[in-house]
Amino acid sequence: MLPVAEEFLISATPELQKARAEWLAALSRERRLARMTVEAYERDTRQFLQFLTGHCGGAPSIGDIAELRPADLRAFLAARRAEGVGQRTLGRSLAGIRSFLRFLERRGLANAAGAGALRAPRAPKALPKPLSPDDARRVASGEGQLAEEPWIAARNAALFALLYGSGLRIGEALGLNGADIAAIRAGTLRVTGKGGKTRVVPVLPVVAEAVLEYQRLCPYHLSAEGPLFRGAKGGALQPAIIQREMKKMRSALNLPETATPHALRHSFATHLLGRGGDLRAIQELLGHASLSTTQIYTAVDTARLLNIYDKAHPRA
Repeated sequence: MLPVAEEFLISATPELQKARAEWLAALSRERRLARMTVEAYERDTRQFLQFLTGHCGGAPSIGDIAELRPADLRAFLAARRAEGVGQRTLGRSLAGIRSFLRFLERRGLANAAGAGALRAPRAPKALPKPLSPDDARRVASGEGQLAEEPWIAARNAALFALLYGSGLRIGEALGLNGADIAAIRAGTLRVTGKGGKTRVVPVLPVVAEAVLEYQRLCPYHLSAEGPLFRGAKGGALQPAIIQREMKKMRSALNLPETATPHALRHSFATHLLGRGGDLRAIQELLGHASLSTTQIYTAVDTARLLNIYDKAHPRA
């Protein structure tokens, strides 16, 4: 049974319609995909079969599907693009078609190689959304903390200070252990990032003070081999807890919804660049393998400057 309303007419031969219905049922039953995902795949493949009706000159059959070439799939994507469909939707459509073809291939009814060889449309990268310098400082200073326990408030402030002051990913910060306190006190910290790549980042005195204050107030012994940041019961602090704490601060400080722990890392890079920081140096501090990844912050800074121009220039 299709997980969608039956009033939608499927342009395909009965045999192909039956195979498609079985594929959709398998997505829900065996792969346990979310209902919304299955509905999106149903819609995407329905649109694909409707396209093939005109492309092939009649209701497509399993034989028509078996003979599909990459050029046919490109024609479908081009037609959808001409209708104004975005890159992300096109990528999802192609993923759904590939899944259906693989299902038919496992039954010996089609070959999915053509769809597998087709490169998915590249979705445009969204620009990072940093906080303003004032908002980032308020978060990193612990302003707006609503934690009842002073040591938890100090923990949150120390963690946010590290994310903004040293540009750490939240996973990198939560991966620190008690032995790293000495390095933080000394002003430089070695962290392990994506792909096991290590880098050295500076630690500002104000950030070190926040970490040491957290150490002083923490009721648990921060052993050298144990996690630096602890949860309320003494175990390793989980990312979801910090996400929740940031949500509380958004409300307390009237921050935008884009104010997340990771936005502090974006703020670190954007504010350094805005103050004349060298792009190569920022790349090293962030631990990016490619300079092109870091260059996205130049677009953020340009957008910020244009926004200031639009608001301030008398002729804008």
